[in-house]
Amino acid sequence: MAEASIYEIHDPRFRQMIVTSAGLDELYSGCRWAEGPVWFNDANQLLWSDIPNQRMLRWTPESGVSVYRQPSNFTNGHTRDRQGRLISCEHGTRSVTRTEVDGSIIVLADRFEGARLNSPNDVVVKSDGTIWFTDPTYGIMSDYEGFRAEPEQQTRNVYRLDPTTGALAAVVTDFIQPNGLAFSPDETILYVADSAASHDESLPRHIRAFDVIDGIRLANSRVFCLIDNGIPDGIRTDVNGNLWSSAADGVHCFDPTGKLIGKIRVPQTVANLTFGGPQRNRLFIAATRSVYSVYVAVSGAQVP
Repeated sequence: MAEASIYEIHDPRFRQMIVTSAGLDELYSGCRWAEGPVWFNDANQLLWSDIPNQRMLRWTPESGVSVYRQPSNFTNGHTRDRQGRLISCEHGTRSVTRTEVDGSIIVLADRFEGARLNSPNDVVVKSDGTIWFTDPTYGIMSDYEGFRAEPEQQTRNVYRLDPTTGALAAVVTDFIQPNGLAFSPDETILYVADSAASHDESLPRHIRAFDVIDGIRLANSRVFCLIDNGIPDGIRTDVNGNLWSSAADGVHCFDPTGKLIGKIRVPQTVANLTFGGPQRNRLFIAATRSVYSVYVAVSGAQVP
């Protein structure tokens, strides 16, 4: 039986979204900072980043954990495009890359208006194929998760990239440290975390929501929710429009209005998460040194 203490119920609706008999499984321990989990259903595998150790790891139910790529250019967040290819944010090269079917890696974006990007952090792909990513400075603040450098960008932006034309647009320019991002299931809203409180507790620890206009620009910025323990880092939505966020004490779940309805307690600070498994009802959690999983009673919205 699962330990009841891993679930914190703030609203009765959360009971219908969890499997109380399902425990928290530790799949791997040995990372320095686990990040960027992405699920490949067609390969029945989970990939994630161990940023300071310069590697990407792979887990399968049949074979356990192995090294997928090393060195990894201090890769952080990952997603897949609509053709199933891996899209990654690399701190080391300060770029967004795509891994082709043959294993070759191509750079999709590394500069904006002639200057180098800061250190792309997290990334999502919209149904039209456009790639949206955040560009805080975490990867150039020290040599631990990248290479120390002075920012060349005046601001820390959220970008929209058209991979067909290569056109890169800054869609939001007023974040302090933009981090995780996720679309609502119908793609009418983009949620973006601001994790600036990581280095100054007086700065934001909230998630903002934006209306997506004509599929290309954002409007009506508002604070969607606050994280009451730690900071928001990686975020995901489920098929019902609830948002699941990383936090210092585990995974926080918010309904579509921004109300906190429950938490899943995790022993280590959570950096990122993703839904996976054949039914997309297994929550994979990258938490500091370990990767955990827990089955839930709702499916993730992200595709493929």
